[in-house]
Amino acid sequence: MIQVLLADDQELVRSGFRVLLETASDIQVIGEATDGHHAVTLTRQLHPDVVLMDIQMPGTDGLDATRQITSDPVLDTVRVIILTTFDEDAHVFEALRSGASGFLVKDTQTSQLLHAVRVVAHGEALLAPGVTRRLIEIFASGPRPGTAAPAALAMLTDREREVLTLVAAGLSNNEIAARLVLSPATARTHVSRIMTKVAARDRAQLVVLAYESGLVQPGHH
Repeated sequence: MIQVLLADDQELVRSGFRVLLETASDIQVIGEATDGHHAVTLTRQLHPDVVLMDIQMPGTDGLDATRQITSDPVLDTVRVIILTTFDEDAHVFEALRSGASGFLVKDTQTSQLLHAVRVVAHGEALLAPGVTRRLIEIFASGPRPGTAAPAALAMLTDREREVLTLVAAGLSNNEIAARLVLSPATARTHVSRIMTKVAARDRAQLVVLAYESGLVQPGHH
């Protein structure tokens, strides 16, 4: 059973999401938070698998709350999906940089919502092609130097850099395996080893790292 915590300051939005999520037999809503601070407190108490986090909340906003959750070693199994009414570039980027595993616009369809929760709960990043494209456009529009990025890259082997480049292009493990003529298990091992080396929670952070470090140039795949 995938346990979900909802964080949104609007009761109607929370109850709407609760109804949608509970149509699935494998998903259970275990708590509702009314702001970012409350979300962090409840996450520490309940240890959900996934937090659906509204980005715009009074007091501690969703990005701050996400940072607090993803930087807490005790909560290292918790995944955060950012919810927003805006399809805004800066938010996408900051959310991923803050440690979120993905990003959903609030008027998403039920099937997409359930798919998102399952994907993230199983440790994959939820990066829709559209989001990846927008991220690339952000990087194309101006330099965003990452401080620790070059150091992190120095720890990777040539093959691992190659794999990271493909992750940044939005390829799945199976697609990476096919492209590099590896077994899917080997591709998966490479990805998890890269994540360990650069201390990334999931693939979303790998994408950010690849662009911030200049390993991948916007517009080149």
